[in-house]
Amino acid sequence: MTHRPPLPLRVLAPALAAGVLLTTAGCSDGEDSGPDRADTTRVSSSPLAQASPAPLTAAGARAALVTEADLEDDWTQVKNAATWRDSLLVGKVDVADFITGKADAADCQKLLDRLYGDDLLGKPSGASALTGFQQGDSRLLYQVAAYDRAGLDTSFAWLKSLPVKCDQFTAKDTSGAQRTVQVTERSLPKGGDARQGLRVTVQGTSGGAPTTLTLDVAAVRVGPDAITLTNGGLDGVDGDSTEQAAKLGTARLKDVHAGRTPSADPGEVD
Repeated sequence: MTHRPPLPLRVLAPALAAGVLLTTAGCSDGEDSGPDRADTTRVSSSPLAQASPAPLTAAGARAALVTEADLEDDWTQVKNAATWRDSLLVGKVDVADFITGKADAADCQKLLDRLYGDDLLGKPSGASALTGFQQGDSRLLYQVAAYDRAGLDTSFAWLKSLPVKCDQFTAKDTSGAQRTVQVTERSLPKGGDARQGLRVTVQGTSGGAPTTLTLDVAAVRVGPDAITLTNGGLDGVDGDSTEQAAKLGTARLKDVHAGRTPSADPGEVD
């Protein structure tokens, strides 16, 4: 066999440069099999990517709702929860209360409006289900829904900002009567991909008498879906029920995502 003599360096250099250009072009065309492409393959085939839940269905949303068995004490499920509205939440925020002006006032106005309209995280983008429970003068409203992911992240960031932006402000009802609103952070049990709790109090008058509405407000994100709840009334808040509903409701939604039927016995949830 006849061996060809080695190429001079001046010939090898252009050849190497051409090889680099070809490799770069291959990367840009998506044909490269180098480390970057291998890393991308590993990410896309990771258990996390494969475990993405199917879109929430109406049946799944209903199955993820908490039940009387999930709640402590004497809560009774009602059929008219979708019609619940508390007039103490109706009011126009007084912008003069805010040093930073209209931006913070608008966020606080949105809180009142969304609490009254039962859409704390905005309008769902997919399936949703709602239920409610009553215990004396207290009410617990609970919702499971699918949301646009970007909008959901924005809503959770907004909720997180409220204890600072809306720590205390004044709102006026249609007659001009003033109400004092306070918003503080409220801790929730660990669970879900994100969570935010608030304690909201509204001091005003009802039937000519001074009164205070106290609400626990909670939201927990599980993948692209979320649970929300409000709990309270004119006699205060049963905080244990808030935590129980948030904890067991999160577990129920996770079961639905995993294709399992949520347990009818809350004692089976760790």
